[in-house]
Amino acid sequence: MPPGVEWMERHQIPLYLTGLGLGAVVGLGAPVLAHPAELAIHPVLALLLYATFLGIPFTRVGRAFRDWRFLGTILAVNFVLVPIVVWVLSRIVAHDQVLLVGVLFVLLTPCIDYVIVFSGLAGGDEERLLAAAPLLMIAQMLLLPLYLWLFVGAEFITTVDFAPFIEAFVLIIALPLVAAWLTQLAAARTHAGRAWGQIVTGSMVPLMVVTLLVVVASQIAGVGAQLGSLLLLVPIYVIFAAVMVPIGAVAGRIGGLDLAGRRAVVFSGATRNSLVILPLVLALPTPFDLAPLVVVTQTLVELIVMVVFVRLIPKVIGTPAAPAVAR
Repeated sequence: MPPGVEWMERHQIPLYLTGLGLGAVVGLGAPVLAHPAELAIHPVLALLLYATFLGIPFTRVGRAFRDWRFLGTILAVNFVLVPIVVWVLSRIVAHDQVLLVGVLFVLLTPCIDYVIVFSGLAGGDEERLLAAAPLLMIAQMLLLPLYLWLFVGAEFITTVDFAPFIEAFVLIIALPLVAAWLTQLAAARTHAGRAWGQIVTGSMVPLMVVTLLVVVASQIAGVGAQLGSLLLLVPIYVIFAAVMVPIGAVAGRIGGLDLAGRRAVVFSGATRNSLVILPLVLALPTPFDLAPLVVVTQTLVELIVMVVFVRLIPKVIGTPAAPAVAR
């Protein structure tokens, strides 16, 4: 590993916090840059996922996809247990339909992108999370209308356009996944392919910093302008993430998963699909104009929580004690 890459790996957390801080400075100091930064979110996120997928050997993903114990656990956590938690927490904003809709959209949809990055940093199983991503995406596309119908009502469902959801999946997940697979094929055959793969894999940390920067820069001014309305959401998002740690840990243990699998389940349960769901929320009718900021507020809270979780989860779900050595 080149010295510069090794240094960035050792200082990931301070670099990520720097990205968050710079994003806030740019977004608040130059609001005119918010729209260009918003346009950059999907391309930057696609690059981050390309680098993430490139670091995961596709020859082993097939084996992970056949691990139905892990897949069953992660599906149960996200689509049975999470909706119960979300329904309880959403009662806090049930009096305001706009806030309620935003909270439901973001908390009912499990993350399929940077959760792989953060889980990997905390020793979670990246390969099995990658294998689970298509199932999680398809399941949330099918089940989100049902949950919205149950929690909000049938009339609201007719106002939702799900086309941006599919577009985001293709651009952010499918294309980077195919590109990473083709790059690995090239790396196995040519020196240039191997060199390119090493460059991209070594860029993971700066790509994450840039992703954090553009997300915060694009939305921090809008969140600040509506801070009074949005402050009520912060404890909801923090409590959700905190509650999902023991729920995910217990579910992983009941599922008989190994250490890396349990950590991955915790991250999947706590991390939401805010960046992919945002185009869907932006397509809602005019009366729901505040809903996108509800989603973005969750992103801002979650990014900070994830930085904490990278250090916290390995301690909560720690390495099993080594067996005693016979004397």
